[in-house]
Amino acid sequence: MNAPSTLLTLLDTLAPVPLPERERAHEAVTARVVPAGAAVFHQDTAHAHVHAVQSGLVKLAYLGEDGTEWIKSFVAEGGFFASLAALAPGGRTTFLASALEPSRIEGIPHGVLEDLASRHLPWSHALRTLAMAHAARKEQRERELLTLGAEARYRRFVAEHPGLHRRVPQKDLARHLGVTPVGFNRIVKRVRQAGA
Repeated sequence: MNAPSTLLTLLDTLAPVPLPERERAHEAVTARVVPAGAAVFHQDTAHAHVHAVQSGLVKLAYLGEDGTEWIKSFVAEGGFFASLAALAPGGRTTFLASALEPSRIEGIPHGVLEDLASRHLPWSHALRTLAMAHAARKEQRERELLTLGAEARYRRFVAEHPGLHRRVPQKDLARHLGVTPVGFNRIVKRVRQAGA
């Protein structure tokens, strides 16, 4: 892999000093192009990897027993994702990750990161900071679902992810917000009228 790694660049920014044995991590990073609609990983599979989006857009969603999709989040360029449950020994993914656009996705085995963190404090610091960012993102999502109405959630999504609402299919954004497509259209119309 000759191109700069999005994932390692992110970890570099989180470490207090240069990461030791960076070349080992760089060699462990793989990149692949995932066509729109294809899975990065499926739900309920062994997949102990941490991923970053080099280009494109990924949807993270839970599938109900009846096949209903519950969208937890979207990850665009520069973002990272992993199923934390799958990172535990013998763990399996609790959600699926699929490309909404043709996407270049990087991945690194969690075991490589764990080994580096067990031997080097800068790696440990970077991974802990990454885990805290993941937890904060999850906490914010829970708070929004529990305390904000659908229109307020939409307004916040647009404000915090400029332009992303134009890239995500409306049916997926409606599912993410927890509203029907008809309800979502009404929200978008009200927001547009208020901004006019």
